[in-house]
Amino acid sequence: MRYLSFRDSAGRTRVGVSGASGVHGRQIRDLTDLLPAGDGSPMRRLIAVAGSGTDLDALAVGAPLVDAASVTVLPVVPDPSKVVAAPVNYRNHQAEMNEASHIDSLGVFLKAPSSVLGDGGVVRLPYTDRRFDQEGEFAAVIGRPARDVPEDKALDYVFGYTCLLDMTMRGGEDRSVRKSFDTFTPLGPTIVDRHDVPPIDELELRLWVNGALRQRADLKDLIWNVGKLISYVSSVMTLHPGDIVTTGTPEGVGAVHHGDRIEVEVTGLDRLTVSVSSQGAGLCPTRGAGQGPKPPAGLTPVSERAK
Repeated sequence: MRYLSFRDSAGRTRVGVSGASGVHGRQIRDLTDLLPAGDGSPMRRLIAVAGSGTDLDALAVGAPLVDAASVTVLPVVPDPSKVVAAPVNYRNHQAEMNEASHIDSLGVFLKAPSSVLGDGGVVRLPYTDRRFDQEGEFAAVIGRPARDVPEDKALDYVFGYTCLLDMTMRGGEDRSVRKSFDTFTPLGPTIVDRHDVPPIDELELRLWVNGALRQRADLKDLIWNVGKLISYVSSVMTLHPGDIVTTGTPEGVGAVHHGDRIEVEVTGLDRLTVSVSSQGAGLCPTRGAGQGPKPPAGLTPVSERAK
């Protein structure tokens, strides 16, 4: 099953399930009015009822159909209580950034929930005098409250998986500042039920900028796998249904500019696509330029990296 958040023609935020090939050009079954009333977006309420044992397949039978062409796709979870991100979780990314440390000593960081963006949206670059990079990632959407979860049970707390872009301003400011501008966390377009995704160690991530492949990675190469990451995060903070835990980016990060098109895809998930704009950008008021992790100055083609 593939779930999405969308805005209908009346401007209402809704949640639905799409076909096996994703949302684009497909019909959507609108589940919103079949959910109990409660706090949070329809997606968070759907995830919560699924975590309590409701059969979503049965719920979808007979749900009204909506033409995908008539809706606006939203971030799959429009209102996560938190987005938890893993810094430096691939060794090849550690090498390209000249980082002395990786996730073992860095832990995790938080991105502002207000930074989420839907598929087809526009990443807004806020400054004209700073570098901004793309970072493609594989993300888990939490399905039920998780606190002090053992690593071997951690995936049981996952509702599903989605693609995510961790857009980043380079510099010496704190990670949570550099990565939390509005529109800096595109995610979606759908959440794929965890039972419908192949084993994580068999998944491959790819990212393109303007059609050129920049990032390619096997998820088996994560330093901390998804189970270990969720287990650790749950030892620090309680995870709630709809929270996002994203696993970090591989090598191939690079600068993006006004007019660029970014696409990221993971095996078994729907492709996430956004554009980039610097319209309205100004000068940066902080002084972190030239400090912090040092990204690669140029881009090595993916085909050349293994040579």
